Amino acid sequence: MDENDEQCGIMGLEKALSMAKERELDLVEVSPNAKPPVCRLMDFGKFLYRQKKQDQKHKSKQKKNEVKGIRLSLRTGQHDLDVKIKRARKFLDQGNSLKVALIFRGREVTQYELARDKMLIIRDALEDVAKCDQQPKKQGYNLFMILSPLK
Repeated sequence: MDENDEQCGIMGLEKALSMAKERELDLVEVSPNAKPPVCRLMDFGKFLYRQKKQDQKHKSKQKKNEVKGIRLSLRTGQHDLDVKIKRARKFLDQGNSLKVALIFRGREVTQYELARDKMLIIRDALEDVAKCDQQPKKQGYNLFMILSPLK
């Protein structure tokens, strides 16, 4: 195929290369698996430039998924919990994942069931906008849960 997307027919490699040299273009193999292989005459530098610009355009349109977080403890009051749930809802509405971290302090580490219940309250409050990717999981003095937005 030539630079105007017109088929030139089946020809040998030498003839195709000489044709490319005459027109000051590059001979690029488009479909190597076809019988016979399909080649195109084009300015390869211009082709790469357009490809790069198109990739940048697609990349800029993609939304990066961030992981936002909220932190709380066993002593977090009901009103504070409501405020944190409201903030978490905003994060999820923006399309971000959410990492909920409950930090144990001192002897609170023995109150695992109470902490788990608090995490489940948060999960249930956000059930209409999020799904739970990771159930509450204890790591040292922390209890983590990961929520992601519903599509």
